[in-house]
Amino acid sequence: MTRMMTAIGALLIAGTAQAQDGDALLAMSWDEIVETARGGEVNIFMWGGADTINAYVSDYIGGILADEYDITLNRVPLADTAEAVNIVLGEVEAGAGMDDGAVDMIWINGENFRTMKQGDLVWCGYVDKLPNASLVDFENPAIANDFGVPVEGCEVPWSRVQFAFAHDTARTPEPPRSIPELLDWIEANPGRFTYPAPPDFTGAAFVRHVFTHAAGGADALVGPFDQEKFDAVAADTWKILNGIEPHLWREGVTYPTSITQLQQMFANQEVDLFFTYDPAEIGTAVENGIFPETAMSYGLSDGTLANTNYMAIPVNAANKAASMVTQNLLLSGEAQLKKAQPEIWGAAAVIEPSRASAEVQAGFATLERHPSVVPVEELGQAALPELTPDWTRAIEDGWIRNVGN
Repeated sequence: MTRMMTAIGALLIAGTAQAQDGDALLAMSWDEIVETARGGEVNIFMWGGADTINAYVSDYIGGILADEYDITLNRVPLADTAEAVNIVLGEVEAGAGMDDGAVDMIWINGENFRTMKQGDLVWCGYVDKLPNASLVDFENPAIANDFGVPVEGCEVPWSRVQFAFAHDTARTPEPPRSIPELLDWIEANPGRFTYPAPPDFTGAAFVRHVFTHAAGGADALVGPFDQEKFDAVAADTWKILNGIEPHLWREGVTYPTSITQLQQMFANQEVDLFFTYDPAEIGTAVENGIFPETAMSYGLSDGTLANTNYMAIPVNAANKAASMVTQNLLLSGEAQLKKAQPEIWGAAAVIEPSRASAEVQAGFATLERHPSVVPVEELGQAALPELTPDWTRAIEDGWIRNVGN
């Protein structure tokens, strides 16, 4: 963490000599934007907890940017995306120049995007300038809306994910395959399950699954936040989670602080079940020797949450042109195919392969799924929509007050 904050501090102090006005860029052709970006840099602030993702961004994407555009990619790792949002907010509130911010791009979605959009902290209206935006179906509701918040040209999709559980078939051949089964399994197997404490992103998602179960299904929670409905469902949710607490790892006295810690606990056989918002993570963990070859991801019969994640450019980003070039690269058929390779990341693409080149289409057609990763088609049959940020914030805050404390 100290090293990360040092890197952020250096960027805040250094600034840039290539501050760019957004309106001027929107008046340029794409070739002019590329020439403006050439020889510059882009500071990408993103969650840094996965070595495979870090390598893909720094080495593969960074390598292309350097070789083809003479752009230097600086990846700034975060433990929580809100850290980058707060930097932008602080700069804007301090009255700093609107085109010399330290943060050029943020890997983002959900409440953090809603915060930036409502606060006019995110740059909008440029997405149509990106040539590779034509590969994306922006009419798809799963892409056009970020946790229920209309995207409206204010961020670019990067990957699609769906929550999945994992078990070691050698140790737990018959894992629980629904939330009710899981709750019974936890009680019958004391000390063998836990979840990261919210506001950890993945831990909070697990709590939302229990909340959805207590509500009687996702349909009961679709739409704007309803305080009366929340209070009724929350009471049942806290009762369930407090009820299983004595049966959790270390009797629920403490919780893991991050999904990375839970991953290590599963690898060390301290717990028998793992879960993630990116099923491909199970395959890469097996490939890297972190999980045994007998590890397998799976979905739930009552569904799991699915969402799209994005890349956003802050309104005061200093290197907007380089950010646009980077986002266009991230959307290219070649980069999306590379990212989908199980040994690279295994992330589901946000582009429509049929709109890409014949070579890219052929690559997707022959793409092999890692044997430890549940098929996307199987998960997709029981995908649950994410709740709006008002719901997610209320659930996280409620857990902290009524369960975590």
